[in-house]
Amino acid sequence: MGIFSDKDIVESMMTGYLGISDYSERGLTPNGYDLRIAEVSVLGQEGKQSEGVARIPPKTMFYVSTVERVRMPSDACAQLWLRTTWIRRGVMASFGKIDAGFEGTLTLGAYNASDKELELPIGERFCQMVIESLNSATLKDYAQRSGNYQGQTGITLDPVRKA
Repeated sequence: MGIFSDKDIVESMMTGYLGISDYSERGLTPNGYDLRIAEVSVLGQEGKQSEGVARIPPKTMFYVSTVERVRMPSDACAQLWLRTTWIRRGVMASFGKIDAGFEGTLTLGAYNASDKELELPIGERFCQMVIESLNSATLKDYAQRSGNYQGQTGITLDPVRKA
């Protein structure tokens, strides 16, 4: 039990135990995997940007969707940590965990707390996913409990509608 090493992550993907679509070797860290920016939405602005460089005005909230689609097993979850590169540029963010049984892309909210415009290149690494094993499999995983964002793709601010 504990945190997955780079070896654990690779082996878990090879066996199908863990899913990370659009995997990039560059994203692998000694104890996690860096998720990349697929699209950006700026609070108060229309539309989403999915290519080039997104520009975030000072003191503005924004949302990022990940390139990678993650599939967590029923006996593991993951912490999300903003990469220090962005912290050093004035980005503030607090992320939850990826629940056991979750599957989909991730929508992450952040804030440009600096007095300068922030440039976010699409495709750049944004946060680190640190995978943790649970002591046992869940009785009910994310999909069975709330599953509000199960299967989401792209920036999703409202729960996914279930059929």
